[in-house]
Amino acid sequence: MFGTKKEISKNKAWSKLASHYKKMRDVEMREMFAKDPQRAERYCINLDAMTVDYSKNRINDHTLAYLLTLARACKLPEKIDAMFKGERINQTENRAVLHVALRNRENSPICIDGKNVMPEINAVLAKIKKFSEDVRYGKFVGHTGKKLVNIVNIGIGGSDLGPKMAVEALRKYWAKDINCYFISNIDGTACNEVLNKVNPEETLFIVCSKTFTTIETLTNARTCRKWLIDALGEHAVSKHFVAVSTNAKEVAKFGIDTENMFEFWDFVGGRYSMWSAIGLIIAIAVGMDNFEKMLEGAHEMDMHFKYTELSKNIPVILAMLSIWYNDFFNMRSAAVIPYDQYLGYLPAYLQQLVMESNGKFISNEGEYIKCSTSLVVFGGAGTDVQHSFFQMMHQGMTIIPCDIIVPAISHNEVGEHHEILLANALAQGEALMKGKTVKEAYDEMRRAGKPKEEAKRLKKYKSFPGNRPSNTILFKKIDPYTLGMLVAMYEHKTFVEGVIWDIDSFDQMGVELGKQMALSILPELQSNASGIRHDASTGNLVKMIKRMRK
Repeated sequence: MFGTKKEISKNKAWSKLASHYKKMRDVEMREMFAKDPQRAERYCINLDAMTVDYSKNRINDHTLAYLLTLARACKLPEKIDAMFKGERINQTENRAVLHVALRNRENSPICIDGKNVMPEINAVLAKIKKFSEDVRYGKFVGHTGKKLVNIVNIGIGGSDLGPKMAVEALRKYWAKDINCYFISNIDGTACNEVLNKVNPEETLFIVCSKTFTTIETLTNARTCRKWLIDALGEHAVSKHFVAVSTNAKEVAKFGIDTENMFEFWDFVGGRYSMWSAIGLIIAIAVGMDNFEKMLEGAHEMDMHFKYTELSKNIPVILAMLSIWYNDFFNMRSAAVIPYDQYLGYLPAYLQQLVMESNGKFISNEGEYIKCSTSLVVFGGAGTDVQHSFFQMMHQGMTIIPCDIIVPAISHNEVGEHHEILLANALAQGEALMKGKTVKEAYDEMRRAGKPKEEAKRLKKYKSFPGNRPSNTILFKKIDPYTLGMLVAMYEHKTFVEGVIWDIDSFDQMGVELGKQMALSILPELQSNASGIRHDASTGNLVKMIKRMRK
């Protein structure tokens, strides 16, 4: 809608923000806090299980008003409504986008072309419940009668990152005798490292591929199948492999009993699929009750997103702040810093969610986009990252807004560890905002007994510009419910950004190009095939690799 340069220049809301930016670009947050004692309370949204403090941003009431005017001009409320109604908002693939239906705990009808999808979703959830409990309680056993305690998820992209992130985040909820492993990379090392750790008699493989043709997933699955057959024979396959797919013919051809095939649908994109049968490994690891609590947390965020007025809507506020920094301040990156070891995979999961969804350059109108889309997302667990990229965040020339995710209570309250962790989390947000002036740095050194000349020499080095934005997302504890809320919040935030940039956030055309070209190179590496045209660099690299492999 406003993706092209011409359209943006005509849009009054965008123009007002551009003018407002000139007034705000040099405003100091520490001064805004000093002038407004109620700032922290006003720019904070509290839900029962989540608090989002966004007061440490370069905004005032006018900024928010202009940003929300832009959102309304882009018809955001109507677009939200269209998604929940099952309209085909994934226009390039002519599909509805209904990950929200997967966690529709009210079980209210959600229709595509007049057909309610909830009965099918409920049937698959019931099947997940039965199978996960059969595995957990030893009713579904391996070929030799042993309990299946090693669960190996074979997938790629959304079929890997979502369940891996969730399983690790909920590690404290695992059944005591269950171990979870993930194979995604086509690098043979990924297979070998897992297979070297598990006993074939006690191992269940979950092959996650909607079409059952994904080259990375099927190559890894066939390697695991051969390993199992070498140990237990071909008849063992049906007792040690299940599938999350829609291609019953190929699943059966692989040797998997189609009774153990779990369906999911075209209206669920890979990176939004952990709520579906792709989450089977989550249900096995933590139990169906906890899996359903995760769905309930996500549903709570869905209802907040659907019904809450824009000015108090967490995903909307966070998304519009991203637009503000990305397109007006030219801050092209965002960091996600969970101060919880169990959330270590969250930044990687969000990289896919954000950059695969919104890393686009064609608008929904088929026009080339002139504004910047998609943030470069990165991050890691605090406090580790304080000793890596936080140096740049505090004193670098590139300003990087960040989300600081904080659980008030740890699952492992050991001594004073968690209080120290919390102190670091809060200190980073404050330090990024306040910084330290040259004078403050000088005075601090003098009070510490540094000689005057040394304090003068070092004062600039020890100063920090501050005025660097952050949001603090606070939970009581990371549990299945709050994890569901957190992930759904980022899903909806990403959707809102796509609405403003007028892009289809639900296709992933860019993922396919490299795969297609790899298929043309593969025969050359496997034989003496030649005659395929490459650029000079790629052609020479193929020749060198073939020589090295001889």
